[in-house]
Amino acid sequence: MKWLKRISIALAVLLAIAAAVPLFVSLDDLIPRIEREASAKLKEPVTIKSLKFGMLPVPHITVDGIAVGKTEDIKLGKVTVTPALLSLMSTPKVIKSIELKSLVLTQKAIDKIPVWSKPDGAASPPLVRIESIHLDDALVKLDKTSFGPFDAHVTLDSKGEPVDALVTTQDGKLKASIKPDKSNYLVDAAAKGWKPPVGPPIEFDELIIKGVATLNGADFSQISAKLYGGTVNGKATAGWQKGLQVKGSFDINQVELKSLVPLVSPGTNMSGRFSAKPVFSASVADAGQLMSALHLETPFNVQNGILHGVDIAKAATSLIKQGATGGETHFEQLSGHLVRDRGAHQFTQLKISSGALAADGNVNISAKQELSGRVNAQVRALGTSTGVPLNVAGTVHSPLLYPTGGTMAGAAIGSVLMPGVGTGVGAKVGQAIEGLFNKKK
Repeated sequence: MKWLKRISIALAVLLAIAAAVPLFVSLDDLIPRIEREASAKLKEPVTIKSLKFGMLPVPHITVDGIAVGKTEDIKLGKVTVTPALLSLMSTPKVIKSIELKSLVLTQKAIDKIPVWSKPDGAASPPLVRIESIHLDDALVKLDKTSFGPFDAHVTLDSKGEPVDALVTTQDGKLKASIKPDKSNYLVDAAAKGWKPPVGPPIEFDELIIKGVATLNGADFSQISAKLYGGTVNGKATAGWQKGLQVKGSFDINQVELKSLVPLVSPGTNMSGRFSAKPVFSASVADAGQLMSALHLETPFNVQNGILHGVDIAKAATSLIKQGATGGETHFEQLSGHLVRDRGAHQFTQLKISSGALAADGNVNISAKQELSGRVNAQVRALGTSTGVPLNVAGTVHSPLLYPTGGTMAGAAIGSVLMPGVGTGVGAKVGQAIEGLFNKKK
């Protein structure tokens, strides 16, 4: 909020001076002076295309084509300043409103906000007091995405401090209000049918965020959402004084994975009702590194779903030496514990149950999406149960299950001793052999 106020004050001071100049003087002649003084105020090069004075509907000054920064970190299509005329001959001069149209704010400009927010030194009486600031058709351009276009309205008090601010996306999907509370700002945001500008393109049916923000960070004590048939509730904190730090926890209930998983992991397919209690944290130099640096831990449970790309029962019963791939595994319940760190995933205490199939094990997914681990499958058929240890390999998009060396050796022995029925018995022998020599992972 302060950086916006400082920019507006810097422009308003110079434009108010221009407003007091007799009308027979060309205002374009003042552009070099305004550019010079605005550049000194913001410590960034400022350029202006044109400067005009208008009388209707009320006296005002219009500035076109403002750019701030060597690479135009901030661009403004048009700025309209409406002063209180009687105040121009006194101090402070009062600006009734400043309207900023087609503001474009880049990531570089956002990174400079802490610098612009620092006090200039000893406090002095303000030369200009602004009553309101309007943003129309504004856009924030991040490194790989953008937020907007949106409109905003900021009301300021007699001391030039914000009284309230309202931000609304032009599609009406997001509304956020910000109100000062001593040295903090109360944040209250609500969205419907909205996709965040950062991270996977997850669509929220409903999203409510409430918390307290400062110039250095934010504490969101209430985050609640409805999405993909389920709910999410939790809290999070963020700090951005030096880089970006986030941490928090959520309670996820009955979220359907069929549409969600491809958004988080393109090319991966899975269905079922997902519940978890993740705790997460990350510390990065900029927002673009957030997902790769995220550390997350959670127990999880998925009900009545399908794991696409692998058929565990087939892999356990066919005992194909080169491994089985393709197919799908239907399950009534899939549970376990997940640790995500630096892009890699570690699934432990995995348990799958569905009719004739039961399985447990551990699976790792590397940052390059490569699979490794062990699954112990129990397949029931014709009144008997066969336990088969399977190695996990391949990639997330092309998983591969193949029998362990002990399983293959036992199956071969069983087939020799009891042709036609000894393979399953031999697989059990192989599992026992691996346990005896402590080779089971």
